[in-house]
This record gives sequence, structure tokens and C-alpha cells, in this order.
Amino acid sequence: MTSPSACVITVSDRSFAGEREDRGGPIAVGLLREAGWHCPDAEIVADGADSVSDALRRALARGVKLIVTTGGTGIAPRDETPEGTRPVITRELPGLAEELRRHGLADTPKSVLSRGLAGVVDPFGALVVNLPGSTNAVSSGIPIVLTVAAHIVDQLAGGDHG
Repeated sequence: MTSPSACVITVSDRSFAGEREDRGGPIAVGLLREAGWHCPDAEIVADGADSVSDALRRALARGVKLIVTTGGTGIAPRDETPEGTRPVITRELPGLAEELRRHGLADTPKSVLSRGLAGVVDPFGALVVNLPGSTNAVSSGIPIVLTVAAHIVDQLAGGDHG
């Protein structure tokens, strides 16, 4: 059996321009690989809704089943990751996004400012999750995503509820 496919998309104008190293993306990739997901190195895209939507659609076209974005979930003017994600997902999973914010409170009270989304994409059978860009948010968020990701992907492929 082949490993399930995942990818990480880092959303950051500064990292895209080479002005800042992407630190969150490699953490997410490492944690996904450790959990048995086939995951290439993180792709870095500029901030903005169109940039995010385009990157998500490229990943879906490659057959990726778990897409994690890092960055662009806050309230800065260029933080438009949720706006780029919303038109791509077909059904939101608000409980997962809420749990990520709740769990983030252990790291910072600012976690409540994350506007990140989680949802599935039909008919691709994929899960998309937006994480904040901080290394703490990625390190604590990926394990939460992993508690349900395989089950979600299995369910989307027609698996039993067990």
C-alpha cells in the first residue's frame, strides 16, 4: 500500500521573495513524513487569495489528499489565506479549525485571531487545513490535524464510519 499524499504550502510574501527563511513549512513537512504521509518539500507562494487558490488547485490536480497551508491566517492587510481557501473547499469542518485555535491558546492568547479554515474538497477527496505561520502553531497544529486526517481521507473515499 502506498503512503497517503500530503503537501504543505507556505504563504508568505517575505519567504516567497527570499527575504525570510521558511521555518514553519519544513516543520510541517517533517511531522507529516514522520506520520507516514508522502510529502514533498513545502511550496512557498506569495500572500493573497488568488495565490492561495491557485496553489491549492495545483495540489488537487496532482491528487494530493491532505493540504496544509501555513501563514496568512491573521488580520494583516495581505493575510488572505482563508479568502483563497474558501472558494476551493466544498464543505467546511469548523470543529477542526476551532480546535486548532483552542489548542493554540496554550502557546499564545493571539491564537483566537487566526481566521484559518479547514474543509474538504469534493470530488477530489482531499482535506485542506489552514495553520498560522508561526513555528509554534505549526508544531502544535500538525498533531491535531493528524488525529483526524487519515480518517477524513478514508471517509471521503467511501470508507466505513468505524
